[in-house]
Parts: sequence; structure tokens; C-alpha cells
Amino acid sequence: MTDQPKILVVDDDADLRWMVNKYLSKYEFSVTLAEDGIQMRKALDKDQFDLAILDINLPGEDGLSLARYLRENHQIGIIMLSAAAEVFDRIVGLEMGADDYVTKPFEPRELLARVKSVLRRASSNTDIPDQKNSNKVQFGRFSLDLESHQLLDDGNQAVALTSMEFDLLKAFAENPNKVLNRDQLLSLSHNRDWDPFDRSIDIRITRLRRKIEAEPSKPQIIKTVRGAGYIFSC
Repeated sequence: MTDQPKILVVDDDADLRWMVNKYLSKYEFSVTLAEDGIQMRKALDKDQFDLAILDINLPGEDGLSLARYLRENHQIGIIMLSAAAEVFDRIVGLEMGADDYVTKPFEPRELLARVKSVLRRASSNTDIPDQKNSNKVQFGRFSLDLESHQLLDDGNQAVALTSMEFDLLKAFAENPNKVLNRDQLLSLSHNRDWDPFDRSIDIRITRLRRKIEAEPSKPQIIKTVRGAGYIFSC
């Protein structure tokens, strides 16, 4: 991440773009604006960004498709903007790899807090760290490097994680063989602003299982304890 974090805001509402730009710029963020997916791709061709703020309902290619494109092609944090009634779309956004979402209408301070949180927790998958200086947790054929925020496979290749996925995996790795409920996971991953009854935890655990389990439908590393929560077996 650069000294001045670069934020790409993609929303077809000109007033909202102006407000977000004005507010985030006060806090020394470099903000680039785009009204749709076409402008977003042009911006990405010219520059690299630390975080994208995407409206779900965009003309043409919607925010969900753009989130999937970003997650597959760029190392970038993603925050989705959604209307209060769009629960299903928010869930799909999380499944596609968004790090967080903000519900419209929102206070600029809330967006700022989410932006800082995602950037603070953003993982860097560009450099493989010095093995001697790494604080690693081994499980299965993977190792979690707690210093570099990387998940490495047995070939020493980085596995892409969102910041929230890393925080959850770190919470599990630091509490092995212990049943953790949703509220505990939110506390341990420093995400108490999420609702413990929200499906976000379950969605992210499902995504983690797809990445670390040999058979995600029969998990052996992150196991479900019916009526209690989850347990990490390493």
C-alpha cells in the first residue's frame, strides 16, 4: 500500500461520488471516480489502487460482476455499497470476495471507518517473506504467516485471501481445538461492528473451506459444531 492510499469509487450517483471524494480527500486519500464498469476498467489500466468502493446497482455491468472481476484480477480491497433492502445482493457480494459493505444511506464517518479497517487489514500477497523471520501456523498442507498476512500452500505459493478471511483464519489458528461461536469470532477478528446473527461469518467460512479443505463438503480443518459454532483442527 502506498503512503497515500489510492481509492477507486465506482457509483453512478454523481452527488454521492462528489461527497465521498470530498470527505475521503480530507483524510489524505487519493480518490479516483468512475460512474460505471467501463470507466473503472480505464482507471485500472492507468493506475493501481488499494481499495475499490463499488455500488451494487450500476448501469451496464453491475457491482457484483465488477467485484468478481476485481477479486480475480487485482490485489485490492473491496467495499460494496448497497441499499438497506438488498440483503441477498450483500450476501452475494461477500461470496464473491468483498471485504465489507456499507448500507445506503450512510454517514461519511461510517464509510471512513470501513475504509480504514479494510486497508489496515489488507493482506499483501506480492512478496514471499523470509522463512526464518516468519511467525507461521501449520495446518494440513498450508501455513499461515501471521506477519506477512499470507496463506501459503505446500509449494510455498500464496493463496489469495480477503482481509476478513485472513482475520478469521488467524482467529482460528490462534485458538486451535477450541469451539468458537460467531460472537467470539467477531471479537477475535476485530469485527464487532458486524452482527453475530448475520450470515457473513458463515459465508466467509464457506469460502475458506473451499480454499483449504480437500473436500469442502466434508471439512476436516474448520469443523462445524452443531448448535455451538466452529472448531479449528490442525
